[in-house]
Amino acid sequence: MAILGIDLGGTNVRAGLVENDVLTRVEAIPIRNTTNPNDVVDDISGLIRKFSLDEIAGIGVGVPSVVDVKKGIVYDVQNIPSWKEVHLKEILEKEFAKPVYVNNDANCFAVGEKYFGGGKNYDDIVGLIVGTGLGAGLIINGKLYSGRNCGAGEFGTISFREKNYEYYCSGQFFASEKKSSGEELYRKAKGGDPKAVGIFREFGLNIGEAIKLIMYAVDPEIIILGGSVSKSFDMFREAMYESISEFVYGKSVANIVIDVSTVENVAILGAAALYYDRMKK
Repeated sequence: MAILGIDLGGTNVRAGLVENDVLTRVEAIPIRNTTNPNDVVDDISGLIRKFSLDEIAGIGVGVPSVVDVKKGIVYDVQNIPSWKEVHLKEILEKEFAKPVYVNNDANCFAVGEKYFGGGKNYDDIVGLIVGTGLGAGLIINGKLYSGRNCGAGEFGTISFREKNYEYYCSGQFFASEKKSSGEELYRKAKGGDPKAVGIFREFGLNIGEAIKLIMYAVDPEIIILGGSVSKSFDMFREAMYESISEFVYGKSVANIVIDVSTVENVAILGAAALYYDRMKK
């Protein structure tokens, strides 16, 4: 059985064929900059046609936006302004006669880690994307939990200090608060620059506060970090744990596992895993 996983980005769309839990082939095409939402749908359809549909049991699609998970309707994709309300599941199922499952990218990351990464041996997982923003996907009792409106796990939007958790716990912290890029600060910190080291310590304390929030709200077994900023984990790990150590329930601190994703093409694999998750339900 083969599953097609599709990762819709702001500038391109990638598709990968997953056979026996192995990603065997990846194709990608650019997305047209257009005011017609059907043009982007046609781009996705054209990419799907590059694969032999006879061998595909289902299609999973990850999108960077809010989704009506039951109906597969995609709303207000920020990087694709023409996509205000696209009935993607209905369109693709009608065209290809295959079951199609659509969800947002953070949820795809979490379910991808459950089936292909560090979450394989856990039932209660939070996949925390630390990149240009802060997003999370939840696996509860071994199954993806999206919430009624696909809003479960939006911890970044919760008020924190003068703004919200996303501002202090993502790339926004470096760009807006420190007026520098995370990459540049990481290079300096690795070189021993005391100011850069101090900034990553501050960032780690912030992330620790976000993780405590998640522990209070969800109480997971494992939190898996992904996204561009997670690559600098070695520079903020110690401060993060310092912050977490103040969590009121010591047993939870002792039990929680925090790790960084090592899965290549996790966005594609996570989209494909939507099929596995739905079959499990």
